[in-house]
Amino acid sequence: MKVSDYDYELPESSIAIYPPADRGTTRLEVLSRDTGAIIHAAYAELGRFIEPGDLLVLNNSRVVQARLFAQKTTGAKVELVLLEKHGDHQDLVMYRGRLKPGDVLLAHGNKLLVSAVEGEGVARVVCQDGRSVPDFFADYGDVPIPPYLKRAAEEVDRERYQTVFAEIPGSVAAPTASLNMTRELLDSLEEKGVVFAYVTLHVGLGTFLPIRGDDLDSHVMHREYYCIPADTVRKIRETKGKKKKVVAVGTTVTRSLEHAASVIEQQQSPREIAGEADIFIYPGYSFRVIDGLVTNYHAPRSTVLMLTAAFAGWENLKHAYEEALDRDYRFLSYGDSMLIV
Repeated sequence: MKVSDYDYELPESSIAIYPPADRGTTRLEVLSRDTGAIIHAAYAELGRFIEPGDLLVLNNSRVVQARLFAQKTTGAKVELVLLEKHGDHQDLVMYRGRLKPGDVLLAHGNKLLVSAVEGEGVARVVCQDGRSVPDFFADYGDVPIPPYLKRAAEEVDRERYQTVFAEIPGSVAAPTASLNMTRELLDSLEEKGVVFAYVTLHVGLGTFLPIRGDDLDSHVMHREYYCIPADTVRKIRETKGKKKKVVAVGTTVTRSLEHAASVIEQQQSPREIAGEADIFIYPGYSFRVIDGLVTNYHAPRSTVLMLTAAFAGWENLKHAYEEALDRDYRFLSYGDSMLIV
């Protein structure tokens, strides 16, 4: 199986460069895994396709202000991007430029010390004024919008590159499938009898990285910290016991639940599950937890496209993508969405 098998033509004109004027006004393409049948709807109509008693699982990680420009004492400029949180630690940055241990970086009248260089453009930094690195970036950093948007972050991104239920800081990329969720939609789903649960997976920059080479089996997946509360484990087990659907809102939720599948299945007394998700899901994988998936349209040859293809079936998904492009759906982070059931 090759990476090039999961390619398609994505015109730049189909990429959503900005969010819609009003959150939640995007479209929704509903795809049947079994038949390949397609229904075109609005994201706000999600409740038409989710039944009472089904469980909707959301990622409550919060995107941090992760991009910062600094200057070396020599005058050379360095771009820093804070990496996602792992457990209690968040002091690693990716950098563009040249750094070595002991370098002092100047930013907004403050100093950062490079304490170690980890390789592959990653360094460990400390604030010389005693502040934590995440606090420093929170004060002075910009929104880390995806590089394929080819623009600088703007004021609109501070609100819209964040879900309405974001709670726990640590991500450097948004769980984009739920960027279109509104409080009104969440309330209407709850009134219908849909059950909600949350996981925390701190999304990393690896979600944007292309796969090097053409051999799927040789790809090493990036690691992302996740935590599944005991209450979420309990709700999953109860939902499965009632033969209702567990619907993951996003590939981040899917990676968390499927990475922890064996523990979820075996726990008799639900307890919190935490770990580092490095699961690479591609066609041939047998899903153990999720029965439905809400997801955005993904870039060609990406790991998230392959995960979606594994769930929907590549031929089904490819046809759905072709139809979405023909109907001028908007793609990638700020774009329209799919529901696959």
